[in-house]
Amino acid sequence: MSIAQFFRMLWAKRLLVGAVTAATLFLAIFVSWILPPRYEATSRVMLDIVKPDPVTGDVIASQWARAYVKTQIELIRDYRVAGKAADAAGWLDSPELAKEYRESGADEDMDFRRWLAQRIIDHTEADLVAGSNILEITYSSTSPEPAAKLADLVRDAYVEQTLAFRREAARRNADWFDEQTETLRADLAAAQKEKTDFERANGVILTDDLVDTDTARLRALASSPPPMQTQSMAGGGVAPSSGQLSQIDAAIAAASQTLGPNHPDLQQLRQQRSALASAVARENAAQPRMVTSGPSLGSLYSAQQAKVLENAGAAGEARRLATDVLVLRDQYQKTAARAAELGQEANSNESGLTLLGDAVAPQMRTFPRYPLIAALAIAGGLALGIFLALCAELLWRRVRGAEELEILDAPVFGVMSQEVQASPKGSIQDLFTRTKGVLSS
Repeated sequence: MSIAQFFRMLWAKRLLVGAVTAATLFLAIFVSWILPPRYEATSRVMLDIVKPDPVTGDVIASQWARAYVKTQIELIRDYRVAGKAADAAGWLDSPELAKEYRESGADEDMDFRRWLAQRIIDHTEADLVAGSNILEITYSSTSPEPAAKLADLVRDAYVEQTLAFRREAARRNADWFDEQTETLRADLAAAQKEKTDFERANGVILTDDLVDTDTARLRALASSPPPMQTQSMAGGGVAPSSGQLSQIDAAIAAASQTLGPNHPDLQQLRQQRSALASAVARENAAQPRMVTSGPSLGSLYSAQQAKVLENAGAAGEARRLATDVLVLRDQYQKTAARAAELGQEANSNESGLTLLGDAVAPQMRTFPRYPLIAALAIAGGLALGIFLALCAELLWRRVRGAEELEILDAPVFGVMSQEVQASPKGSIQDLFTRTKGVLSS
């Protein structure tokens, strides 16, 4: 069907299209008139999702913000929030609502409070204002004042329930951490007692850095200068290289604690000692009557080293017990701090929500909007009328132009056309005259 055929068909079926459009408009206006009006009131809260928690300091990650907002929207339409709003509105004491509840037959499936909560849920919508962290709660009613009142009640119930959820979760976690704290306190006391008893029984004392006193003395000897020597000489003096030899011995003993036997530094120290030992031997040979009294640094270090090796097992066990005490003390301190933090959060009044004023009773109803309804009805009526006109045209075809005869391959002898003349009567007579001539030819 060409454009010309389509418009010829519409012009032929204009009465049908107009009648359908008028009927659709009338029906839409009538239905809108008999339906109850609807007013919508909005109440807003701001989600503090970008601010750290005042108690824990936690911040919601950006990848979880969308899920958090969706959860809050679902919570607003939850039974617990709607039930609190119904309680605050005093609906449970309303005889009219109780009568509606009995007449609805819902008493067989749900109780009265649940029925009221579902009624609030059905009239409540929530969504995030675009480009912000403001959550808008909308409640619809047949009157402006109840719409504003219920919007605020739903918002207050939502804030109250959010705070209750936070407190409940914090209290539950705090109780668990309190139990763990008591367990760790008992374990720490037992570990400290075991460590103290072991140190007392074996005579081992550890410093703050877990070093026993014997090892501390050994390290002190390794880093101290050679002791003063009391010398009695029958005729000569002290070998000049004997003091250096003692220092080399102390350095070798200290290096043996940290370096391997083949380490270049340790090998160099041993070579230096060999050279100094030869020099001391030559000097002592030159002064045979020199007698030195008092222990040397090397002998003191060797004795202390033997003592450390003798008590190595006890010192190692003491260090293990001390490490256990440190680990338990660290766990106890962290657990106790977390328990105190959760206890503070359980008593906090911070819900993470900020109220943004109360709802205002709407001045204009959101339904029905007659201009919008009329425009949609006219558009829908036109579409329906055109569709019915097309259906009628396809069912009962009419020849409205010569091109339509081409479908049947019918011969065309002539086409009647109308030319505009000065006299309407003359034009009609001319039209019939031309038509007669065409048919007779």
